[in-house]
Amino acid sequence: MNTDLRQHAPASERNREPILAVLNRFLPAAGAGLVLEVASGTGQHTAWFALAFPHLTWQPSDAHEPAHESIRAWITHEAVTNARPPIHLDAAAPHLPDIETDTPVVAMLNVNMIHISPWAACEGLMAKAGDLLPPGGHLIMYGPYAIGGAHTAPSNAAFDDSLRARNPAWGIRNLEDVIACAAANALNHVDTIEMPANNLSVVYQRR
Repeated sequence: MNTDLRQHAPASERNREPILAVLNRFLPAAGAGLVLEVASGTGQHTAWFALAFPHLTWQPSDAHEPAHESIRAWITHEAVTNARPPIHLDAAAPHLPDIETDTPVVAMLNVNMIHISPWAACEGLMAKAGDLLPPGGHLIMYGPYAIGGAHTAPSNAAFDDSLRARNPAWGIRNLEDVIACAAANALNHVDTIEMPANNLSVVYQRR
């Protein structure tokens, strides 16, 4: 009987080093603080990034309860001591769940979510970041984007078609629309970083 509850996403293995390089630029290099990871998925990133920033506390979350078992299993397997148990967080929901605030939130991370969720999830993510982040705190997002209404690669166009075929509310988002949504929630767009496999890391800072 297999008692290993860890799920594996190959993309998480491939993109963790490039995303870590971005996090090293924008997460606090010292001092205590909490990083809220929205849509933690398998939990592979949770364990990897928490170990890379031992001075920070990692708060994983996911809207899908089955993912919580995998997140907990990765935390246990990697002997991570600075990650909290996952919480249920639906980005599209109007209210935030209870988050222990003994450690102040200093940053938020969101990887590969807004193209596989309705636009309301992006709107909710930005609203929550505007509420939770202190002035100067960063929201770091990773995933595929269109720019100026055009896909950045044929593979992204094909991926977008497949997403919309699965769910018409899904799809690769236009970067300018996401930046405008952030701006409406007191978040300034501060950097766009090209990543492998035609993805981008997009960084916002709370005003």
